[in-house]
Amino acid sequence: PAIRDKVTVIEQPFRPAHLAGARWVVAAATPEVNRDVAAAAAARGLFVNAVDDPSVATAYLGGVVRRGPVEIAISTGGLAPALAGLLREALEAILPHDLDEWTVIATRIRSEWKRDRVPMTERRPLLLRALERLYAGATA
Repeated sequence: PAIRDKVTVIEQPFRPAHLAGARWVVAAATPEVNRDVAAAAAARGLFVNAVDDPSVATAYLGGVVRRGPVEIAISTGGLAPALAGLLREALEAILPHDLDEWTVIATRIRSEWKRDRVPMTERRPLLLRALERLYAGATA
């Protein structure tokens, strides 16, 4: 099922009973209510993201760039969410769109390196050369 099927939005005065069955809590209310939500969540061992109040949050939502199996997360620790968003957009603009191909190459040659017992210190330069060949139009 879609993630939306698993999210409950409650738009009414907070009661600790609202947290029953929750696994993750987002508090997006006044600072006073966010503190109450955070305290109730902490008592239940739940992570809480308190919007615009990182001092009571135990988890933060960051920006994520995904290119196939490559994932890059950006966070400001809740201090500047808009900055995290701008950084995510900047990374999306500059990262190559074929990072999934990079992963295919890296996975294949890693397997070969393990088989051939290539020392760890040699692997990074070898990967760089393989990726350079990708952009030169040759097969890695």
